[in-house]
This record gives sequence, C-alpha cells and structure tokens, in this order.
Amino acid sequence: MRFLMRGLVGLALMAIMVGFAGFGAYRLYGAMTVEEAARERPARERSYTVNVAPLTPQAISPVTIAYGEIESWRTLQLRASSEGRLVDVASKFRDGAAVAEGELLLRIDPADAEFQFLDAEAALADAEAQKAEAEEAIVVAEQELEAARRQLNLRKQALERQSQLKDKGYSTAVQVETEELAVASLEQSLNNRLQSVIAARRRVERMDLTVRRAKLALEDAERVLQETTLTAPFYGYLAEVDATLGRRVSPSETLAMLIDPTALEVKFSLSTAEFSRLLDQSGKLIKAPVTVTLQLGGRSVEVPGRIDRAAAIVSEGEAGRMLFATLEIEAGTVLRPGDFVKVAVEEPELANVVAVPAAAVTEDGRLLVVTEDERIDEIRARVLRRMGNEVLLADVPFGTDYVRERLPQLGKGLKVSPRRGQGEEPEDTAPVTASASESAGQPAGDLVALEPERRAALIAQLTNSNMPENRKARLLALLNEPMVPKDLVDRLEERQGRKG
Repeated sequence: MRFLMRGLVGLALMAIMVGFAGFGAYRLYGAMTVEEAARERPARERSYTVNVAPLTPQAISPVTIAYGEIESWRTLQLRASSEGRLVDVASKFRDGAAVAEGELLLRIDPADAEFQFLDAEAALADAEAQKAEAEEAIVVAEQELEAARRQLNLRKQALERQSQLKDKGYSTAVQVETEELAVASLEQSLNNRLQSVIAARRRVERMDLTVRRAKLALEDAERVLQETTLTAPFYGYLAEVDATLGRRVSPSETLAMLIDPTALEVKFSLSTAEFSRLLDQSGKLIKAPVTVTLQLGGRSVEVPGRIDRAAAIVSEGEAGRMLFATLEIEAGTVLRPGDFVKVAVEEPELANVVAVPAAAVTEDGRLLVVTEDERIDEIRARVLRRMGNEVLLADVPFGTDYVRERLPQLGKGLKVSPRRGQGEEPEDTAPVTASASESAGQPAGDLVALEPERRAALIAQLTNSNMPENRKARLLALLNEPMVPKDLVDRLEERQGRKG
C-alpha cells in the first residue's frame, strides 16, 4: 500500500514538471515569434498630433486690467449753523438712508433766532422812520432858506433906496448904515439856513446807511432762522450720522455726511509702461473708456466710464501714475465709496497683430509654426501685450499655422499631424494620442465604432488600471462616445496584449 502511494506521488510530480516545461516552451516560442515580427515590421517616423490655427492679422484694442477704489467727488458735511437744542429729527436721518433734495432732516430750537429776527425787523422800522423824519426836515429847512433869501433881497432893495435918497438929500447916513446892518444880519441868517439844509441832507444820507445796515441785519437774522432747519441740498445717502432728539449742538458741529451716489469715480494706479500707452502723440492723457466690475458673490456688476485725469503728484515710495475715471452712474446703483473693484482700461487699437494662447508662446516670444511639409519650425515674434490667457504678437508670418500648445516633446524639425478647427486637447490625453500614432501608424483623427463587448472590455481595462484618476476619467469619457479615436483603441489593446 505504501509503495502504491509513493508511485502516485511520483507520477503527480512528473506531470507537474512536464506541464511547467511545456508552458515555458510555449512562452519561449511566443517571445521569439513577437521579436521576429517586430524585426520584420518597417520602422515608422514618429508623428505627433497637434492643434494648430492660422496666424491671421487682426485689429485689436488691448485691455489693461487694474484694481482700484470707488470714491465720491461730491460729498457734503452737514453741520449745525447755530447753537441750540434739536427739537425735531426726521425718521430718515440715519446711516445709509436715501434722502431727496429739499427734504427736512432736522430742526434746531428757533426761539433765539426768532427773537433776533423780530428785533431786526423793529430796528429796520425805526431806521426807516428816522429816515422819513430827516427827509421832512430837509423840506422845512429848504423853505426857511428860501424865505431868508427873499428877506435879504428886500433888505438889499431898501438899502439901495436909502442910498438914492441920501444922494438926493432926503435921507441921513444913519438910516443908510441901519439898512446895511440889516442886510448883513440877513446874510448871516441865510448862511445859517444854508448850513441847516446841508446838515439835513447829510442826516438823510446817514439814515440811508442806517436803513441798509438794518436790512442786512434783518437778512442775517432771517438766514439764521432758516438755518435752524437743516434740509438736504441734493439727493444722496447719509453716513456718519450723529444726532439725537433733545441733544444740544454747537455751531459748525458735524452731524452727518451726505454722499451723492451719482457722482462716483474710480481711483486706480497703473505702471509707468501701462500709463505711457494711454498718451497721445503730444503726450496728453487720452479719455480712454473703462469698465468697472464689482464682484458680489456669484454676481458681478459692470459700470462703464472714461478716464478723466491723472493725480497731480506721485506719492513717496510709489511708482507709475494714479488715475481717476468718471463713471456713468444711474440712480439706485449698488456702488458705494470704498468699494474695491476691477478696472478694465481699453487701450488704443493695434493693427496687424495676432492674439494667440499664452501656452503657445514663450516668455521671449518664441512660437512653433508648421511648415508646408508638416514639420515644426520655431520663430521669434515681438510680444506686445499679455492679457490673461492670450498674448498679442507682431512681426509674425501671417497665413502660417502655429501650434496652439507647446508640449515638452515638441521640437524643431519634428513630423506632426495638424488638427485644425478644434479646441486644445486635454494635457493628459495628448501623450496617449501621440503614442498611438507612433505604434499603429494610423492617420490622426480617425474615429471608429466599437462593438458593445469590445467597448466593455476596454472600459473594464481602464477601470482596473493604476492610471491617475483625472486621466482615467477623461479616457472613459472618450470610450463612452459613439465614435472613439482609433489610435486610443489601438493603444489600449496593445497594452492589454502585453499584459496577457
């Protein structure tokens, strides 16, 4: 029995050895067959699939991006014009409230102002009465002056008659001297009456000045009385409100700030190079259009405007220029002074330039182009602007196709398969496409329809592979399409054969 068991174990071991030897011989034969087939297959030149686009001349207005702050050029400090107690405060007199032009905001106790107004009115009435009295005194003085002149004329006539009578011997010298003394006395009286008229006229002039002063005092008292009520001089929003009912305020005390929401401008800074692009031939700043963007979470608010002026000085430690742009604001805007915004400045138009993706050109302006025999050549262009993901170039061979993305494996003289009219290929799938073209030798861009079993096998292979998740997701998306790139299918099946 023991001999039988040993014989069976020996036969089993013999069968296992024969099986391993046969499997080794099979693998050796398969490897030799694959190497022979590889040696017999002719070598193919490596070809890469690249996305290309033509270099077409364009007229483009570059856009410079800056960041700035919203300011208001029309801000008013609401101050108390006189001392007193606040007896009335409007319900709208609060921070952030919108007030209309002429709307009553608050009132200071008008008792003192009303007393001054009534006193000024009384002083004006007294001055006008004194002026009327002075004007009447002029009339009386002029009448007395006229009477004194008539008396003087009569005395002179009497003196002349006495002189004639004396010459004829009918009058004495004493009578003539008496008439002469009477004439002298009347002349003195006439001078006194004339002086009274002049004094009356001067008094009227003084009373005119007194009436003017009384009117000015009345106007000032009326102004003080009106200023006890504070109204909004224009439409705007209130800020920094500091007023409560019953509080006593002093003259010139700031009670609030009134900001005009339609008088906003943006202040932003540009570098010296960016500022130089906004100057005309004579060196004057152009009124370039701007677009101000305010980000409010997932929503953005855009407001147009134009550059208005540059700052008068350059602050210490700063470079470039500070610019101000006026905005076309409508009532009810959400912009407020102090908002941090993005400013897009539209520069003058550039002709005969081309915009290419930033991934297509190096920092020094080197660009890959495709020659007529579908090989890569490298040129150097002049970089004008860098705007986000685009670069503006000049001095390029217009009409030539350029490579939209500089991949590490691309170089001068390489054979490529241009792909036009499509967007940039994902970075993760580009190496796979290039490798598939190298191994299968098929034209780039061929699409094939897969049988359900074949598609399921490729999807299962990708799912179980150790490929990065982002690349795996993109390839699975391609395999789920109705038409699948043939070079991708060949590449995956080749990898599956190697594993088998």
